[in-house]
Amino acid sequence: MRTILFSFGLLVLGCGEMPDPPPAKVGATEAPAKDPVFVQENRSVAQREELDIASWAERHRLNMVRTGTGVRVHLLRDEPGRNAGPGDDVLVDFKVILIDGRECYKSAPGQPEAFKVEEDHVESGLHEAIQYMSRGDSAVVVIPSHRAHGLIGDQQRIPPRSTVIYHIALVDLRPKAVQ
Repeated sequence: MRTILFSFGLLVLGCGEMPDPPPAKVGATEAPAKDPVFVQENRSVAQREELDIASWAERHRLNMVRTGTGVRVHLLRDEPGRNAGPGDDVLVDFKVILIDGRECYKSAPGQPEAFKVEEDHVESGLHEAIQYMSRGDSAVVVIPSHRAHGLIGDQQRIPPRSTVIYHIALVDLRPKAVQ
C-alpha cells in the first residue's frame, strides 16, 4: 500500500504546472549556427567528387555539358529529332562503370532495357541525362553519387558514394500517350 501511495505522490508531483517558456526577443537575431561536422564533411566529399569527375573527363578528352545538379553529358552521336521527355518510354543499350573503370552492369546484346522517363525506378541522374538525347543518340553520362545511388550504393555492385558512368544509346523513344 505504501508503494502505491508513494507512486501516486510522485505522479501528482510530476504533473505539476510547467513553467512558461521565455518570452521571444522581438527584433533580436542570433548569430548563424556553425555548420555541424557532418555538413562540412559532406561538402568536402562533394568537392573531392567534383574534382575526380573533372579529372576523369579530362583524361578521356570529353567535353561534357554539366547540368545544374552536376550530371555531365557528352553526346557521341547526335541524331536529329525530338529529345526524350517526362513520361516517354525509352529503350536503351547501356554499360555502367565506376570512375575507376570497374564494370557494374550492362544490357544484354540486342536486348535493350526499357524505362519511363521521370517515372520508373532508375537513377535520378539518368532520368535527367536521357532528356538530352533523341532516338539514335549515344552518349557518355557521368552521374555524381548524390544523383546515382547515394550514401548506400545499390547494395549489390555499386559501392556507397560512387560516381556512376553510363555509356548509353537511346535505341527507341515512344512519346507519352496523350490522354
